[in-house]
Amino acid sequence: MSSPKVLICGWSLPYPLPRFVVWAHDETKDLLGSISQVIQMDSPNRTDFVNGLKPGGKYADIVGIYRHNSSADSIGIFDAELVGHLPPSVGWIAHNGAGYDQIDISACKAKGIIVSNTPGAVDDATATTGLYLIISALRQFARAEQNIRVGNWKSGLKPAHDPSEKTLAILGLGGIGLRLAELSRPFNMRVIYHSRRPNPNAPTWCEYFPAERLDAMYAQTDILSVHVPLRKETEGIVGEHAIRALKRGAVLVNTARGKVVDEAAMIRALEDGHLSAIGLDVYPDEPAVNPQLYKFPQATLLPHMGTETEESQRKMEVRALTNLRNYLTKGSSGDVVPELVGLKVKPVARA
Repeated sequence: MSSPKVLICGWSLPYPLPRFVVWAHDETKDLLGSISQVIQMDSPNRTDFVNGLKPGGKYADIVGIYRHNSSADSIGIFDAELVGHLPPSVGWIAHNGAGYDQIDISACKAKGIIVSNTPGAVDDATATTGLYLIISALRQFARAEQNIRVGNWKSGLKPAHDPSEKTLAILGLGGIGLRLAELSRPFNMRVIYHSRRPNPNAPTWCEYFPAERLDAMYAQTDILSVHVPLRKETEGIVGEHAIRALKRGAVLVNTARGKVVDEAAMIRALEDGHLSAIGLDVYPDEPAVNPQLYKFPQATLLPHMGTETEESQRKMEVRALTNLRNYLTKGSSGDVVPELVGLKVKPVARA
């Protein structure tokens, strides 16, 4: 009986040297090398990839997939069409990332494919990005840096604000939101939050606001930091109503996904001063950025840098690879995305 086949679907063409796993090369060998046939995805486009999935193709009979968002550059996202082409042998997609909006979960469920992600591995890097955006937005550091690079010194800068003693509202107190709360403590911020339910791991100094008191939370907010996953029900969750419910002069920070904030409503609030500043690491149509945002000197803008550290990238890779190994050796793993918890796991197909 031959070893099961797994597909590493990561960085690929058009890079000069394909980098299928960026940091965890040795870990890939250690975790998967002795228990599976590791196949590296080298398709330059979706057509080649789909052809490779067919019987007799170079990816035929794979049972599991390690997936990184960068693979979308060559084969596109794992939408319903692509998932529909996956062979029936596939039982697990180990996604590298906390957010998994590039995978059609409903299509995977229909085919009995489990999807796992990497919560926790991204907490430190994304939370520190959020903290930077908060401080920069309050202190006008982004505009100040732009000034000094063109010789304008402090021209146009208004009196800034200290983060100390401010009220930080966290929308979505999962791992990243909780880590941000911890990082804010040295500034003696008051931390309030809303999630679908209270976080049992939240410290006593984090005050929970249920859905029926959400407007009351917004009314007390100096800084709103958004940490909800992108799903159909969360798209535009920070919209006109939520933004206008914030204190006038509040700061909005988003390190989650661009589409959870109504960008047009946010821009209107910046134009009329209801929002004093914003800090963004994510955008609705990445890598495109709405050029209207560039006209606001009070906007700190980053190109989705949340997890761009060697340490976090390695942790994410290892966690995703471990989930795939657990499926091969134990028939299941942790980190199953919430929508698929309870779905019967396919037995590992062996030739």
